[in-house]
Order: sequence, then C-alpha cells, then structure tokens
Amino acid sequence: MEASGLVKVVEAYQTKGDKPLVICDFSPPRGPGLAFLDNAIRLNVDFISVAYNPGKSVRVDSAMLAYCIKEKADRDVMVTLATRDMNRLALESRVLGISILGLENVLVIGGDSFTSKDLELVKNVSDFRPTEFMKAISYMNQGIDYKGLKLREPTDLCVGGAIDLERGIEAEARLTHQKVLAGANFFVSQPIFDVKKIAEFRNAYQTVSDQSLTRPVFWGLQILVSGGITFSSVPKWEQKELESGRDGVDMALEQYGRFRDAGIDSVYLVPPILKGGMRDYKAAQRVVEAIC
Repeated sequence: MEASGLVKVVEAYQTKGDKPLVICDFSPPRGPGLAFLDNAIRLNVDFISVAYNPGKSVRVDSAMLAYCIKEKADRDVMVTLATRDMNRLALESRVLGISILGLENVLVIGGDSFTSKDLELVKNVSDFRPTEFMKAISYMNQGIDYKGLKLREPTDLCVGGAIDLERGIEAEARLTHQKVLAGANFFVSQPIFDVKKIAEFRNAYQTVSDQSLTRPVFWGLQILVSGGITFSSVPKWEQKELESGRDGVDMALEQYGRFRDAGIDSVYLVPPILKGGMRDYKAAQRVVEAIC
C-alpha cells in the first residue's frame, strides 16, 4: 500500500479491486513534538484515522494532526470529530477549517461520556447528536450552514459513522439506518471478535430498512496485547491465549482469515493499546505487511 495523494474513503473503496483496504486508528500525541511522525511514516496503510482526544485526555487536535501527517508523512488521512465538546457554531467552523486544509474524510462520533468526576473539571456540550452532525455536514456539502444561510462555497467532505455492536445488534442496525439517511458515506466498527455477528447485523439492517446496507463498512480488527486496553468484549479463550504468551499479531491475522472467509477484506485496524494509552504501531505494520 502506498499513498497516492489525498482521496476520499469511498473512492478508494470503489477502486480497490481485489486488494484489501486498511484504515488504521492513530492516537494524537500529548505534546507538540514531532516524534509521532516516525510511527505515521511506518504505517503503510490506505488511511490513517486520527482519533479525537482518546481517553478524554488533552491531545493534539485531530484535524491539525491529520493535516501534519498528510503533509509530512505523505499518508491519506481521516479526521475524527466528536460532538461532545463543541456547539454547532464551533463544529461547523471546524468543518470549514478541515475543508480549507484540503482534508476530505471525517469520522463523526459522539465521544465517551464524562464521569461525574470528569464533570467537576469540564462541561459536556453535545449540541449536536452524531446523526444530526452528519446531516449538518451534508447540508454544508450543499452550501448551507446550520442557520440556513448560504456559505461562500460548499464543502466537499466524505462522512463516516461508527458502528458498535456491543450496544445491541438490532438497536445498532436502526441507528446505522438513521445515519445513512443523514448522509453517512461509510462506516467503521468497534473491534469484532465474533464474525457471525456481522451477518446478524446485516440481516437486522435489512429488516429495519427494507434494503441491504450498501455503504462500505470497515470492520474493526484489534491487535490484542496482554494487559492492554480493549473497546469490545474479548472472548475468554482469546484472553487465555494472550496470557499463555500467544502473539497478538498472530491472533489478529487468524481473525482476519475469518473475515476473509466471510467475504470481508476491508478493515479498521486497531493497534495494541497499552496501559497509559501508548500504542504499538510496529505490531500494526506487521499485520499490514502480512495481509497486503
């Protein structure tokens, strides 16, 4: 995989042919240094997806970091934006800023909820729900802001949404359909450990919408590490294998084989997350080299 100039996620998906397509999750640093570039350059993936304040910690702005990666590491990128922290004016202004930087792919999420302890230090905004924000970006792509006023020029963004089957397959199918109606062009999912759930989700989507889900979905493939952090329920047998010393990369490649058997070759790769939020991007590159 080699960067070929900034492209939209859906364009890359439509022209990929038989090749797998890999979006890799990437955490912004907690300081202004440029050491992160070594990791970005090493990741020979189709898109680097810059996370938004993972762990609810202060990190480099996702849009600014994505632009830096695009310019200095020559990688196609995706910006994650959360509705939790900004009002409508701030979010739509951020969208214009993303557009003027030449970035084209935005992943919209809600953001992890603040705990009661967090709320002693910071306020929750959530002026938009994720689905509302997707619809707002769709209007901005038509040249209309949230007040109904015309922009000088329309934006031209490819908008992604998140799928989390841990919240319940039928409920997530209904929410995904709402996101499609709101203008979502593609989806990424939280890590999947039971491939059968993907077929169950597709069937549930067909039921709630009366049609198949035709938007590209990049199913989550997490590289596990013993004692690491996960965002989905890891099966006990996988936990035992990790504890016995099994290499998380080998386990991820085994899971990718199950994906391929199910007709899935486009993934959202989640590198190992160590305690404290550190990531192992060398492990991610090992997986990429093996599947590409």
